Parts: sequence; C-alpha cells; structure tokens
Amino acid sequence: MKPLNKLFGFLYRTLGPVVRLLFPARVEGLENVPPSRVLFCPNHCSDIDPLLVAAALPVNSRLHFMGKAELFENKLLNWFFRKLGGFPVKRGESDIQAVKTAIQVLKANDNLLIFPEGTVIRDGIGAVDGLPAHAKGGVAMIGVRTEATIIPVFIAQGKRLFHRTRVVFGKPYTPTVSGRRGTAEEMQQIADEILKAAYALGGQAVGGKPL
Repeated sequence: MKPLNKLFGFLYRTLGPVVRLLFPARVEGLENVPPSRVLFCPNHCSDIDPLLVAAALPVNSRLHFMGKAELFENKLLNWFFRKLGGFPVKRGESDIQAVKTAIQVLKANDNLLIFPEGTVIRDGIGAVDGLPAHAKGGVAMIGVRTEATIIPVFIAQGKRLFHRTRVVFGKPYTPTVSGRRGTAEEMQQIADEILKAAYALGGQAVGGKPL
C-alpha cells in the first residue's frame, strides 16, 4: 500500500520524527492491527491524540480521520487537513455527509480514525460540552455497515514533553446485531462497549477513572 499522497508521505517522514521526539509513545498491540479497512476507536483526552495514533502507524496505513467542522472553515486549513486524510463532521447534529464519507473511506479499504466520545475528555468531563464521557452511536453504525475491523485504542492521559505516553491497540471488537443493520439501541450499546474496551486497555473505566 502507498501513502495517501505525496504531501502526507513527506510530512510523515519530516514531522513524524519531531512528534515522536517531543511526545514519544510506548506503542503496544500493533500486531492486532490488519493492514486495511480498520476503524480505529480511541479515547480522546488531548488535542494531539490524532498525531500520536498516526505516528504510531506505518506511513502507508492510509489513515483518514473525522474532525470537527470548525477545523475546516479556513480555506487553507480545509485543503491541508483534507490532504492529510481529514474530513469534517458537524458535532451535536446528525451529519449524513460525514457518515457517507466515513463509509466510503472504509469501503475503499482505507483506514479511519474516529473518537467515539466526539470531543476531548479531560478528567471524565467533555472539554466542550461539560458532559461526562459518553460514546456516540454513529461510530458503531459506521463499523457495522462497512464490516470494518473495529480496533479499540487507549491513549494515556497526562502528556508531557519528552515523556512517554502509552498508546495501546486492542484486539478486534466484533459487534453483534439483530438483522442486517441492527437497531438504534444496539448501535448505542455497541458504541458504549467499544469505548469501554478502549479505556480497559489502560486499566481504566470510561472517563479515565481506575478500574
């Protein structure tokens, strides 16, 4: 497999070492990750989490990510993030276009990063909405409809410059649904289980509290 594009490959090789120097990671579980059609589902505890996941994977992982729409409002940033595999999602509402794009990415056998919590969670509380950690059901629906390999990922809190952060890739999670697409209740249950599995990789309950 080739990188997404030349810009992604260039930035990975030039900025990747800088990211790994400033925020080194102790990566575990990469043997659990197949090469394609993977839906990565990490907990979200800081703004640099996408960089840590991308830097932990090979340059040819063809990783896309779903980011908040506000990041794409500037024309230059919109171009830049899209070249790096990003696409916008409108938070707090049903964004059909974002869901369609996510499904297209996975059906093209590329990989996708989605944070089930939908926002940064610090100490169990959302940085934007002030609500407790909670999974969004859409991540489950995307995984079920594409039959992607769902990989829970744990990213440790308390990141500091030049201090290692644990990034743990878990074993594939296989959802069970009734019928072809399942019910809304089943999607929410699956999303909750994915998020719970991600935190459990770090020995924590949802929201970051010790088990």
